[in-house]
Formats: sequence, C-alpha cells, structure tokens
Amino acid sequence: MSSLAKLSEQYSPVALELLKSPKVRNAAAIFGFLTLLPSLNRWLSWRRANNNITRRTWNAPKEIVVVTGGSSGIGAKIVQMLESRGLKIIILDVNPPPTKTAQNTAFYEVDLSDPAAISEIAERIRRDHGHPTVLINNAGIGNGESIISVAPTKLQKLFNVNLVAPFLLTQQFLPEMISQNHGHIVNIASMASFSTQAANVDYAASKVGLLAFHEGIKQELKHVYKAPAVRATVVHPTWVQTPMIDKLLKTGKLGRYVTAEDVACAVVKQITSGYGAQVVVPPDMAWTSMIRGFPVWLQESLRDMVTQGLLRAIHETS
Repeated sequence: MSSLAKLSEQYSPVALELLKSPKVRNAAAIFGFLTLLPSLNRWLSWRRANNNITRRTWNAPKEIVVVTGGSSGIGAKIVQMLESRGLKIIILDVNPPPTKTAQNTAFYEVDLSDPAAISEIAERIRRDHGHPTVLINNAGIGNGESIISVAPTKLQKLFNVNLVAPFLLTQQFLPEMISQNHGHIVNIASMASFSTQAANVDYAASKVGLLAFHEGIKQELKHVYKAPAVRATVVHPTWVQTPMIDKLLKTGKLGRYVTAEDVACAVVKQITSGYGAQVVVPPDMAWTSMIRGFPVWLQESLRDMVTQGLLRAIHETS
C-alpha cells in the first residue's frame, strides 16, 4: 500500500469525527461566509448602484460623449481612449486640443465658469450633433491657497468650474436622457471628497459637493424622474500627475500618485461597461471613503499627515 493511501486510511476517520462536531461545522460555515463576503458585497453594490437594472445599456454606435476639460490631462486621455473605439466625442474646453483629433471628435471653446456660455454651447451641441448620451464632468481647477489668502474672484471661479458647471451641464443634457431612460453622467471628484487638507480647502469643498451631487442624481433618477436605467458614476482619484500639480509631485512630499492615463482607463472602462459605480483610483485606496466614520483622533491624524506633506511641497516649489 502506498504511503498516501496509508495516510488517507489513518486520518479519514479523524476527519469524519471532526465534521460531526458542531463547533467545527460552525467554524467551516463562518469561514465559507467570510470567503464569499467580498464577492457578495461587490455584487450587491453593483446592483444597488444601478437600481437593480442589470441589462447592459451601452450602445457604442449611438453614444455621443461630452468631455469637459478634454484638451489636456485626464480629459485628453479619456478622449484618446474613446477615439480609439470610434466613438462620437465632443470636447468642451477653454483651450483647443494640442494635437489633431479624430474625424469623429468635435471641439467647442467655452469658459465653463460662465453660465451663459454653458447654455449657449449646449444648444449648439444639440443643433450640430443631437442629444449627448454621456456627460463626463472632468474639468477642474485648483488654487493651492489658504482660506484667508485666496481672492474672492479665484474662489468663485473654482466653484463655478468644479461644481456649478457640472450642475448646469447636467441640467442641459439630463432631460433627454430621462426621456429615453438611457444615458450616463460621470463626475470626476477626488479623494479630497473624503478628507480635506490645509491650502486645499476650496478644492476639497468643491469635490465634496460633487460627491453629494452624484448621490443626488442617483436619488432623483430613481425617485423623481423614474428613469432608473440612466447611469451615474463618480470617480475619486488620489493625486494625479497632471500639469496642475506636477511640480508638487516632483518634490516627493505627496506620497503615492497615479497618472492621468490610470484615471482615464477607469473612466472609459466604467462607461463602456454600461453600468454606474463609485470608483476609487487606485482601487486599493477605496478604504479612504470611510475616513469620516473613523474616530476623530484618527481622522485628524490622517489629515495631519497629508497636510504636512502638501505644505512642505508648496513651500519647496514657491
């Protein structure tokens, strides 16, 4: 008899006896539940984020995608990735794209801090291209100043671009999405939605507002407009290597960061999936969404760490 057969013959009765024990069976059940819990959690979140409507709503040949801030940074990467799929894209930016765009891409120059300009450009888009089916509110600016030092004009412009413009553009394009029960609103927020740092308060406040805006869109789609198949996504990147903060990142004081391409990949993957979600980039930092539920001493300790790094980076680059 082989050694394996002997071991099997010797230990099988022991295993059978252990399985008869209620404690062992309970432990096995708990282990099995904990093993399945992450998958169950993802499945439940996916269903609830999409109002339990699980049919895939993405229809590439018919989609018209508006990307704000699409001439540089994250927006430019999103545009490039969507162009490679042959999609109809409309860029809204104060600056034109630095390189030639695809034949199916249109550019409109617009100051997103101007409500009248937004209304006018939205009407031109509908007239020239039809009703957009995807709106990616990507454009954003920062000041990097303290509460007391930031000028009122700069403060107003930041909130107009980062928060008011997404609201106004959604007002322009969401009604048709509702009437068709088809569409997708994507808001590019930030991990600053979960935790605020000194010298970044105005930016963080606008991104907290954008998260609240996303949550409100979902609630109104479900309960007010009865358009549950219209999708909504919010994306929370950590520090992103873009021209806006590249100098700060080079100091090495801000710690981990991602590229514009990393964020764009997450956005394109989400919209082409046909489903909405809350997306953190990188995914292994999703725990930061729980910071405001931590004990106050721990919240403040985490905020202190990031603030100290940011202030040192600002000091080195000023």
